[in-house]
Amino acid sequence: MFRLRYSISASLSRGSAMSAAPSSDDLAGLVDIPALERFLDERLGGHVPITVWKHTAGYSNVTLFIDRGDQRLVLRRPPTGPLLPSAHDVIREWRFISALWGRARVPRPVAACEDSSVIGAPFYVMERVNGTEIRDSIPAPYDHPAGRRKMAEELIDALVEVHAVDWRSTDLSAPPTSFAERQVRRWRRQWELTRPHTRDLPDLDRAADWLEAHLPEERERTIVHGDYKLDNVLFDLQEPKLLAILDWELATLGDPLGDVGWLLSTWGDPRDLERRGTDEDEVLAPSVTLREGFPSRQELAQMYAERSGRPLADMHFWLVLAMFKGAVIGEGIYMRYLQGNVTNPQGARMKDEVPKRVARLMEVIEAGTV
Repeated sequence: MFRLRYSISASLSRGSAMSAAPSSDDLAGLVDIPALERFLDERLGGHVPITVWKHTAGYSNVTLFIDRGDQRLVLRRPPTGPLLPSAHDVIREWRFISALWGRARVPRPVAACEDSSVIGAPFYVMERVNGTEIRDSIPAPYDHPAGRRKMAEELIDALVEVHAVDWRSTDLSAPPTSFAERQVRRWRRQWELTRPHTRDLPDLDRAADWLEAHLPEERERTIVHGDYKLDNVLFDLQEPKLLAILDWELATLGDPLGDVGWLLSTWGDPRDLERRGTDEDEVLAPSVTLREGFPSRQELAQMYAERSGRPLADMHFWLVLAMFKGAVIGEGIYMRYLQGNVTNPQGARMKDEVPKRVARLMEVIEAGTV
């Protein structure tokens, strides 16, 4: 049983958002602050003024920080503008976090609201956790080879804990169809809905055909995060200890290797530089995991196999599916950028980034290995 050792007065550190001053322009269309204040008063008691501001990183569901007296909270809601079917389901996040609280490393859930009339969209609130997100830098106390190795071990251990939770003892229910089949169908459909608003990428169709032709047999079902990667968890500031797993909007019940495949697809490996030269923009994933001490993708997968006791059957399929999903998600971000619904300036990067992802996807299909 795991319980976060930080209280509700702790803070969540994701990028530089914690130091940003609240701006009414940033919150326009995202939240009705008086209505949210009333909602929290009803759920938590008292009449406490709140301060709200937006977390500026990320491309998907909107994250808002809330200070309420000595309480430090986080609100998650869908983005504004037209949304693709099945995307941005924050109540799904809420259900999974609630099911996992006390059993895995997730923030404490506080309250959820499916009534869009309250702040303009469904939302949920959770406690903030005092930790840091790893993107381009690592906290100095453990930015050394042994510390980086420990980070990778923590990342795998926390994932193994999630997969060990008996979902049958929760309120979660499993769809009747195969997880792999559902995933391929879902992400192919997302691509088909996105393409009319962006561009044609024929290799994405070829990749979808390959996935449909190589569907693996379903051996097991566990809770699956769906977006498990280094920058979707929080680490302690002083030691390489993983405190909380965030961003559960893609969570489902399915094959645990789906999470491993996604993690591998986001994991930079020194072999990428050997294959593609010294341009770190051309590697499969961010450069932070290229540093000494971090394991390779193959070593990371083997670490999961050893610590979970699961074989890595069909790992190539799950990596290809993850890369296909990553390309489709990137194209969805580019679509919302073209429609003016993504304020993060990096949304424009997807114009060039997605074709690179697709090219790398086709290389991995052809290589036949992780």
